[in-house]
Amino acid sequence: MNSSARVFARALPWLFPFALAALLTGCATQRIDWSARVGSYTYDQAVLELGPPDRWAQLRDETVVADWLTSRGFTYVHSPWGFGYPYWSGPFYSSVYPVWTTSSPDYYLRLIFGPDGKLKTWKEFAR
Repeated sequence: MNSSARVFARALPWLFPFALAALLTGCATQRIDWSARVGSYTYDQAVLELGPPDRWAQLRDETVVADWLTSRGFTYVHSPWGFGYPYWSGPFYSSVYPVWTTSSPDYYLRLIFGPDGKLKTWKEFAR
């Protein structure tokens, strides 16, 4: 057995645990506990952390309602034959050859800040 084969044979038992640890560490996402932030989190902190909101409005009582896009939706067109795109084209394509679409909505995070600038409530929704 040559030296490179011996090195590989010694490293092999460590390869799987290391790869598994790297995979689990890389897939860990930090989920924010918004309920714990109610009453102390400010609009300025939200802008620093999440960036400018996609939509926002200030009400008469100085309450701020802000929406952040968290996940963009998609539309996928596919044919019954398994192609991801229309195989034939023409003016009568949809009536002669069936095409199906699969869609997903956009997902948003809505944060509502009271007149004091502190987070009052939050919700996640799809549109």
